[in-house]
Amino acid sequence: MPASVRRALISLSDKQGLIPFAQGLVRFGFELLSTGGTRKSLEAAGVPVIDVAQYTGFPEMMDGRVKTLHPKVHGGLLGRPDLAADAKSMSEHGITPFELVIVNLYPFVETISKPDVTPAEAIEQIDIGGPSMLRSAAKNHKYVGVVTSPAQYDRVLSELAGGHLSHEFRVELAAAAFEMTARYDRAIADYMQGLVSPPNPSHVSHSSAESNEAFPPKLTLSFERRSSLRYGENPHQRAAFYVESNPLPSTLAAAEILHGKELSYNNLLDLDAAMQIVREFHQPAAVVIKHNNPCGCAVADHLSDAYLKADAGDSVSAFGSILGFNREVDEATADHLCEPGHFIESIIAPSYTPSAFQKLTTLPKWKANVRLLKCPGMLDARPISQEFRRVTGGLLVQDRDEATDQNSEWKVVTTRQPTDLERADLEFAWLVCKHVKSNAILFAKGGQVVGVGAGQMSRLDSSFIAAYKSNDRAKGGVCASDAFFPFRDGIDQIHKAGITAVIQPGGSKKDEEVIAACNEFGIAMIFTGQRHFRH
Repeated sequence: MPASVRRALISLSDKQGLIPFAQGLVRFGFELLSTGGTRKSLEAAGVPVIDVAQYTGFPEMMDGRVKTLHPKVHGGLLGRPDLAADAKSMSEHGITPFELVIVNLYPFVETISKPDVTPAEAIEQIDIGGPSMLRSAAKNHKYVGVVTSPAQYDRVLSELAGGHLSHEFRVELAAAAFEMTARYDRAIADYMQGLVSPPNPSHVSHSSAESNEAFPPKLTLSFERRSSLRYGENPHQRAAFYVESNPLPSTLAAAEILHGKELSYNNLLDLDAAMQIVREFHQPAAVVIKHNNPCGCAVADHLSDAYLKADAGDSVSAFGSILGFNREVDEATADHLCEPGHFIESIIAPSYTPSAFQKLTTLPKWKANVRLLKCPGMLDARPISQEFRRVTGGLLVQDRDEATDQNSEWKVVTTRQPTDLERADLEFAWLVCKHVKSNAILFAKGGQVVGVGAGQMSRLDSSFIAAYKSNDRAKGGVCASDAFFPFRDGIDQIHKAGITAVIQPGGSKKDEEVIAACNEFGIAMIFTGQRHFRH
């Protein structure tokens, strides 16, 4: 091969955009070397390509495990042609330099995301040659351009049209390559650590030793920037939205934006909160979110009725809210949403009927601004995952509060048992209350939230606020508390509001006093044994 020929080495698992990119390289005078499936794809498309085995004189072996791990490959990636010693070594050993390396990696993350994947299957998707080539080329970026994503192809061809890749672009490409290998190695390390000490999310409580086994001794997080946001919680704060490399279909990161203006930082927080709540229910459900708290939520036989009940929970606070639905938004629901007096920032649902979508985007005054998001997988099963919260100088990590409450373990601790209707409302209220900021008190009646006290420093204050918000609608209704009542004063307050049944974790030193107060008022009370603080 004459030294004047420009050479590119291509080895891809993700072959998106491969053929037009390779054809472009050939037009610019590149000779292409490739391996395995990539070579076959190029040959099938009529793109001239040389087998790497022909160049190295060494065949692929061990089912393709060994093919590019060869001095003639890495010498061509790491060699510095303008250094006399390197040039001499390359000449003596028949090593030719590569100007471009186009490589992406075996789909390890996608493989381990599949249900029931075995360790043997996962380990076979650990790429060895790919990361080695990427690191070699990235280290030698002064001489080699390392291309890792189809998103880079157009810019590479554009710069090659002017002659060669700029030094600045080669540095940028090298940084992206090292970022890719870092994410890849982190995913492998986390998976292998899980094989050593897999977490056990079925435990409701753990000793310190048991709890720590679920977390690696070192933690490296890797997310890709999806978008830069206009600002954060306030206009003076910068913000961006980052997503996992392979987000589950049941996550906000998998949602598709169908309509509306750009999403804000606060929109995203509230959309995620809305989705987390409505997915709790099997019946058609609607939730109204304001400042990350549900100000209204309801279930009904029809989605349109669930929305009307949710909106009526606190119609004043519902102005400018985020909505979540666990069913396809139909025309009847859209008709209610478009009624005068409603202003909605954003909606997330599994889907929208064509007529509902048409009405929401053409009829109300806010038609151009409302953000409509579709997340078909939002009701899919959710494995227990971890959540992260930054503190100055560190990071707090915990399992998400997604463990299923064991209703069979709930205990009625009062003289009076709840009626069937009360029991249904208690179960509904308990599911919503776990998503309210602590201290949380929630009143419900007939599958509808009628009052919420959220985020107060005192549980008694939350009880006052829930009673005020209910505006006498709580009479005959139920109360859910995310943590125990420390004193009977909270029971005194909810009795004044007309509450007839309570659900709470229990566990206070004053439990007997609280139970006695309920018995005094004829209030039925359930202890769940499980707390749902949300700070």
